[in-house]
Amino acid sequence: MTDVFGDRAHTPTRRTALAGLVGGAGAALAAGCTPLGATPASAPTPSPTATASGPAGGPTPGVMTLFKEPAFNFSGLMALGGSGSGAGEVGEVLTAVNAINKAGLSSQSYVETFRKLGDQLMAAPDGSKPDDRTTRLRALRAAQYYGQALFFVLGSDDPGSEEQLYKAGRGAWDKFCALCDPAPVKTNVPYEKTPLPVWFFRPDESERRRPTVILTNGSDGQNVDMWTYGVPAALDRGWNALVYDGPGQGQLLFVDQVVFTPTWEKVVTPLVDWLVARPDVDTEKIALTGLSMAGDLAPRAAAFEDRLAAVVAMPGCLTPWLGFPPEIREILTPSKEETNNIWNKEVVPELPAADAATLKKRFEPFSVPAMLDARKGKIFTDFYTPAKGVEALDITDVVGRIKTPTLVLDYEDEQFYPGQARQMFDKLTSPKDYVKLTAATGAQLHCSPMAPQQHCEVVFDWLDETLSAR
Repeated sequence: MTDVFGDRAHTPTRRTALAGLVGGAGAALAAGCTPLGATPASAPTPSPTATASGPAGGPTPGVMTLFKEPAFNFSGLMALGGSGSGAGEVGEVLTAVNAINKAGLSSQSYVETFRKLGDQLMAAPDGSKPDDRTTRLRALRAAQYYGQALFFVLGSDDPGSEEQLYKAGRGAWDKFCALCDPAPVKTNVPYEKTPLPVWFFRPDESERRRPTVILTNGSDGQNVDMWTYGVPAALDRGWNALVYDGPGQGQLLFVDQVVFTPTWEKVVTPLVDWLVARPDVDTEKIALTGLSMAGDLAPRAAAFEDRLAAVVAMPGCLTPWLGFPPEIREILTPSKEETNNIWNKEVVPELPAADAATLKKRFEPFSVPAMLDARKGKIFTDFYTPAKGVEALDITDVVGRIKTPTLVLDYEDEQFYPGQARQMFDKLTSPKDYVKLTAATGAQLHCSPMAPQQHCEVVFDWLDETLSAR
């Protein structure tokens, strides 16, 4: 058997190489990027109590340690970070963390605990009849907790419940939205054969023309993440905010089975068309943000959609394929047959269970067959097609077309796209700014999971200043 990494007599076996990925190259879980090692077959028994600092010699000092396995820890930090905008509750999250650790950290315990918490919040609290405000706030937190469970469901004992779990989270989100005052305009915007669900938030129901931000999610975030990373910040500043599901996201992925497209301008242009037709949108002040992998998608759209007044990449990303460890990228060859032979004959038989579960999650937004196989508890057999789909997202040769002012965010200890934000900034020829969020204020790691409020302050201060000049 030929080893694509070299002579087998002088290099590690593929099993050794892949086993080393657990907790290694993909050592954290992001809202839009799942690392390898996200679903360990067995994890060391952690302390049942969350601690307030990371290991002294670790790569992320100052990061709260909720779980000893970094993928789960990152996910937990995202839930904690959402508390500042009401999309989580510190006590609820830490109680869930301790319950998971006590039960033994696994995808199963994580999914069960957060699903149960979501169910509890969607039901009336014991001994009381909640008013609409309480129901609304509980629904927002439930959307967060269902999203937490959804992220790991493919590694659980019931991967076939993925669509059902997505719908539970979507139901919580829609209930929250319906009880907002004013409620967001909920509609579908035409896009090819499958319309895009959108939620258009406004500070009030007047027809005053306002600046508007289009909030773009990453590769596996949920709508509640767009609340945390933009909606309240926009409303507080008198802006409108549009949240949407694009191909490979939310409803389009889990229900409609539409995967990512590299031509994201074809997604954003119909949204801009819809916005400019509204009397309450200042058509000269429409901005676009992209969180996580959408730090690639949003700049791609801005390169071709010239009605945008500003774009923010959070973080800047030129080549999402580089977010995969090299041991995985090297499986892809120019030949589909050769690639899939390597995958099925050499990789899959020796693939650790933890990495198999994570690869199912990472590839499902790029391949409907991969998603459907994962829901049956099986590993996909066609590696070539989704890998080429990720590879096609490369925008290295496109960013030079961007003319609109651009803010590129970067993060200290960025796990997935290290160095890419600066590379994007250097390639831009438009008016541009670069900001790196750091551990000095707890804003390190991909998407600043512990500091989304600070994150929004940086983004919206820049947007206010940039658009005020128009």
